[in-house]
Amino acid sequence: MNIRAYIIGWLAGLLAVTALASGTQAQSAFERLVSPGDVIAGHAKWEKDCGSCHEPFSRSSQSKLCLECHKEIAAGVRDKSGYHGRRKEVSASPCSHCHTDHKGRKFDIVQFDALTFDHASTDFALVGAHASVKCDGCHLATKKFREAPSLCIDCHKKVDPHKDGLGDKCETCHDAKTWRETKHFNHDTTNFKLTGAHTDAKCASCHAGERWKGTPLLCNDCHRQQDVHKGQNGLKCETCHSTKNWKEISFNHDRDTKFPLLGKHLPAKCESCHTKDPKLEKLAITCMPCHGKDDVHKGSLGKECQKCHNESGWKIGVLFDHDKDTKFKLLDKHVTTKCAGCHTTKDYRDAPKTCVGCHKKKDSHIGRLGPKCEDCHNAANWKQWKYDHATQARYPLTGAHATTSCYACHTQKNAEKVVTLKTCIGCHRKNDTHKGAFGTACGRCHATKKFLPATLPR
Repeated sequence: MNIRAYIIGWLAGLLAVTALASGTQAQSAFERLVSPGDVIAGHAKWEKDCGSCHEPFSRSSQSKLCLECHKEIAAGVRDKSGYHGRRKEVSASPCSHCHTDHKGRKFDIVQFDALTFDHASTDFALVGAHASVKCDGCHLATKKFREAPSLCIDCHKKVDPHKDGLGDKCETCHDAKTWRETKHFNHDTTNFKLTGAHTDAKCASCHAGERWKGTPLLCNDCHRQQDVHKGQNGLKCETCHSTKNWKEISFNHDRDTKFPLLGKHLPAKCESCHTKDPKLEKLAITCMPCHGKDDVHKGSLGKECQKCHNESGWKIGVLFDHDKDTKFKLLDKHVTTKCAGCHTTKDYRDAPKTCVGCHKKKDSHIGRLGPKCEDCHNAANWKQWKYDHATQARYPLTGAHATTSCYACHTQKNAEKVVTLKTCIGCHRKNDTHKGAFGTACGRCHATKKFLPATLPR
């Protein structure tokens, strides 16, 4: 039997076996029969399931299946990081271009050559002293290459002379050439810029004992002994002083605070307000904390002294507007009346707001017309009055009522409220000759012009 006949016979047998199966079973049986060899040990558990790594008769889909299992590699390709993501020729090629399987259980599918590998293709280029470090100095045998640490502190923490006092960004001062050669440190990159006399200060004067973290940032932390104010002016030395020179101050009360010094406040001594409070920013900026003892009103008018007074003096510069600042506008004769005419005490709020409150003794009606003097009178002149009984009292005066004296109906003296009877019987019950026999609706027969003669109702 020649080779050609053997192959034809083998294929015939193969077709006979697969003819007994159909669909997916046929494909699976065929793929197992044509398998080129054993897979590597890492893929052994998927060896009987060809579909895990291959799609039938579709070579182009193999890389997609590889990346579905090797998710870390897939992430690098997607993010363009790591060896597989940074090199275009690698990420664009199918996985099988470099990694072939079915070469046996012990086959090295990675085929990594440390001598020819270009480390610059990774996220960590080997420069300086790193170029001569052996691979196993960073890459442990029990971990994958990509799991090697990438921060300086990860490998050099044990030899850190600062004992983590300067954080983990070693590259701020050092480079990969050698640890002992440091770059000039830019202090401005910290939370404390060096200005003025600080630029010439030695590092150890602030960083005693190589203390880097937690170094004080406030002037008073370092210069407490030089504080001639003994803490009385607070801890914000920079409010008045600069780093150039302690003796040069640049404080402007109007500009640097929320309390401009005006009037009598300008010549006042600092200690008259800043007595013992060590925190200037919490010093009160209202009148009462300083002038509460001078308040002749005893707090009855509140704490906003500035509504009436200003810094020129308590007795001058009164800014009070009676019309705007109270509920009682000053009209006519009230405008020229002295304050003491209504405000008999320093507690101005106790002044009455009604006419009768001030003019009760001058009420010629003796309260018979009620307390609302303004219904008839105005502030210009008491003797000039105007009252419309029909619209204001809702009781038109007709007939004999028009000439009747007010006091004939309004009889109650010193009344807080005017009480009037708006029915005939209310005033004329004593004159009822019928003794109530015809009811109380007198207006059915009588008129206000004259009681008699009467008109009988129809």
